[in-house]
Amino acid sequence: MSTTLADEMAARLHARLQPSRLEVLDESWQHEGHAGANGTGFGTHFRVRIAAPGFAGLRRVARHRLVYDALADFFAERGVHALAIEADD
Repeated sequence: MSTTLADEMAARLHARLQPSRLEVLDESWQHEGHAGANGTGFGTHFRVRIAAPGFAGLRRVARHRLVYDALADFFAERGVHALAIEADD
């Protein structure tokens, strides 16, 4: 079984944020021809739907920062261009 980039991102978020709910969706195919697209339809544009107890009391920007910080190397080293985040506690 091969691991996708979305699977790797989900594993990282599980390890760092212990979410109670998590979905990582590769939506790259919807962005073909846009900035950051790599021509394959995979691996550049993602949506994260996450709920984590650690988000309680945090504003949306702080929740998003935690997600971005957990995935920083995916942007720097793995070709991720964009991330849409839906974060709840």
